[in-house]
Amino acid sequence: MTNLAIAANGLRKSYGDKVVLDGVDLAVPEGTIFSLLGPNGAGKTTAVKILSTLISPDPASGDIRVGGQDLATDPQAVRAAIGVTGQFSAVDNLITGEENMLLMGDLHHLSKGEGRRTAAELLERFDLTDAAKKPASTYSGGMKRRLDLAMTLVGNPRIIFLDEPTTGLDPRSRHNMWQIIRELVSDGATVFLTTQYLEEADELADRIAVLNDGKIAAEGTAEELKRLIPGGHVRLRFTDPASYQSAAFALRDATRDDESLALRIPSDGSQRELRSILDRLDSASIEADELTVHTPDLDDVFFALTGGAGVPHQPKEAVR
Repeated sequence: MTNLAIAANGLRKSYGDKVVLDGVDLAVPEGTIFSLLGPNGAGKTTAVKILSTLISPDPASGDIRVGGQDLATDPQAVRAAIGVTGQFSAVDNLITGEENMLLMGDLHHLSKGEGRRTAAELLERFDLTDAAKKPASTYSGGMKRRLDLAMTLVGNPRIIFLDEPTTGLDPRSRHNMWQIIRELVSDGATVFLTTQYLEEADELADRIAVLNDGKIAAEGTAEELKRLIPGGHVRLRFTDPASYQSAAFALRDATRDDESLALRIPSDGSQRELRSILDRLDSASIEADELTVHTPDLDDVFFALTGGAGVPHQPKEAVR
């Protein structure tokens, strides 16, 4: 079985009468990116704070292990295995980027030489060498986020919590951060990502959980979650009326559009269903001029699972 970097059973957290997390189960395999989605106030940051030992779960919570260590009995061992980058930067603007890095080295009890080597390597990795001697207050938003993540990596954590790490970044800086996250995982790290950017989860995450009202509303790969929402279909368009009529006869479950010579077949967009449709056309010696797969995207999933199903959204299309 795959080793789990994070395993939580029945995670609970309340503040007085307000229940923030209500029996959340999490299983994050090592070397993967796991994304926790949810609207504001859903409990994403609270989950990160608990798993990173910043706050305690309710006593009614079940077993919680991070990096193989028991959160309740050995929080220090958990801290040694993790790094945390929040949506609010830990960078000290009054000192230089290099000084921020060296300070983190001191906090991790690195020797002076090791601290300087580690700082230089990480500053180079995150393309911050030229700005290393400049005050962090002069850095752009993207540079500060890269420095913040570089500081997190000083302790060489095996598990990295990224709590909305690209909030407020421009599209170019966001894509640069995505590439850095992918590289971290390719180097063997596990990333636990919370985000409000659905495209971000779709791009990065191996598995996604949608948190709503303190509970996991759904969990799976991006494709598995998209198939939960009805409305997916395949559209076949023809230029030859005879081919169109033959296809309509072969695909009796299709909805016809005689004006545009198009057929619409309900489908979840899976490879198996596409192969079935194409096999039925092949057996009748028919070839469509255009095949378009219409699938719900994560926006549709998010709105449906968190009570925002009425929000209009144009589904993505992939032309094959």
